[in-house]
Amino acid sequence: MTLKQIILKKLYPLIMRLSKSTSAKGKVLSNKQGVPPGVPFYGLKTTQNNGQVLDFSQFKNKKVLLVNTASNCGYTGQYEELQQLHEQFQDNIVIMGFPANDFREQEKSNDTDIAQFCQVNYGVTFPLTKKSSVVKGSEQNPVYHWLTHAGQNGWNAHQPDWNFSKYLVDENGDLTHYFGPAVSPLSPEVVNALKS
Repeated sequence: MTLKQIILKKLYPLIMRLSKSTSAKGKVLSNKQGVPPGVPFYGLKTTQNNGQVLDFSQFKNKKVLLVNTASNCGYTGQYEELQQLHEQFQDNIVIMGFPANDFREQEKSNDTDIAQFCQVNYGVTFPLTKKSSVVKGSEQNPVYHWLTHAGQNGWNAHQPDWNFSKYLVDENGDLTHYFGPAVSPLSPEVVNALKS
């Protein structure tokens, strides 16, 4: 861990307290109308950081929490909380990290370094994908294209506000929630949505 990463890890609780009050980073959106996706979630695939293809059809009957991540961010401490969720709910919920460098150059340079950082410093065992872009544009990861285009997911056009934004897909492949980066993975909002 670099000095910056050590400082950010120690400051994480304070960063969460201060940023929770900001409207964008503490945002929670939900699919109140229960709109189904226009394009099936289970038809998606992504490439893990080890090069293996991950076919989303294997996630049927499980909830999936998709999170854009970064190693040099004030919210990086959420890796530890995401790992706790993974360990607590791994029979019913899949957590997937999507390392991205879209917000102020806060991600490491390659997938090997990212995986090692996550495993050594936060004990991460949930799947991580190859580093990609999660914001709208020509380079956007296809999974995030689905998550941020209402024509695909049925209702949501909101892209990540920052690193560690969270999208929840239910057991039927419907996008149900967006949680901003200041919403802790262990918050009542997220945990209740995972349990419902």
